[in-house]
Amino acid sequence: MKMHPIVRGIVAVVIVTGLVIVAVPLFLPAPQANDTVPPEELAEPDSRFRQVGGIQVHYKIMGQGEPVMVLLHGFAASTYSWREVMEPLSQLGTVIAFDRPSSGLTQRPMPGEWAGASPYSVEAQADLTVGLLDQLGVQKAVLVGHSAGGTVATDVALRYPERVQGLVLVAPAVQQSGGLPQWTVPLLASRQLRWFGPLLMRSIMRWGERMLTSAWHDPAAITEQVRENYRKPLQCENWDRALWEMVVARSPLDLLARMPGIQAPILVVTGDDDRIVPTEQSLQLRDTLPNAEVTVIPDCGHLPQEERPQDFLAAVLPFVRMTALQQL
Repeated sequence: MKMHPIVRGIVAVVIVTGLVIVAVPLFLPAPQANDTVPPEELAEPDSRFRQVGGIQVHYKIMGQGEPVMVLLHGFAASTYSWREVMEPLSQLGTVIAFDRPSSGLTQRPMPGEWAGASPYSVEAQADLTVGLLDQLGVQKAVLVGHSAGGTVATDVALRYPERVQGLVLVAPAVQQSGGLPQWTVPLLASRQLRWFGPLLMRSIMRWGERMLTSAWHDPAAITEQVRENYRKPLQCENWDRALWEMVVARSPLDLLARMPGIQAPILVVTGDDDRIVPTEQSLQLRDTLPNAEVTVIPDCGHLPQEERPQDFLAAVLPFVRMTALQQL
């Protein structure tokens, strides 16, 4: 039976496309993102760098003494997202904000440059958090984790309880930390998708803008300077490949079921109009963590520390003070 010429043409296109997808990554290197530089070249006057577990970590520090507060930013963010609250928090003690791997000005290691687990996994980022504390001589800290940074902070509290004085979870993505289906892991880690994946990540130039807009209750308040500073890390070399490695590294954590085991005091902060991690998810933590404090900030989206910094501080400062007193 003869194929219709149009059908035959479509089949030929599909076959050729499939061959290209399979074969090109085997013979050609992936095209590099344009106009990227080493992260150090984008450093700011208050930037600091330190080698932790073989990764050059970018961090900023304010204040002195105890309590120590460690700020962990969310997905596609950086230390910049804490700009409005670092100095006021530092009036209480020492404040450390650092860029998690795949973000900000922290080094982005590539496959073949690490042994063992991927440095982009939540567990590895939790280990890196504790490693940074070790290097800075900090025994205990109040962890303040926003969104995906709340996932990392929660993992630290579960696996290193002796290092956590208190836990502030800001719009935490703990119910969205289940990872990808196990059968997808070999596929995502294949040479073909590691070739094409970074190209997909470069579309963040478009959808990242939309995500930032939807993260605010009042997007009109987002200045062009804010948008530009969110785009800044996309100038770092390997930023696109690192984002794909973070996708590949996702694995089931079942944090929500394990959270009742956390002994440290917990404060949950959410905006009443969070469309990224829906407000209802944060409120549901009242059932999982009956001893936790929950604060809902009005007229606020996914970024309370940026959109409503004074309301954010009004909730966090008393909690940190009380937590510090309880440790005396």
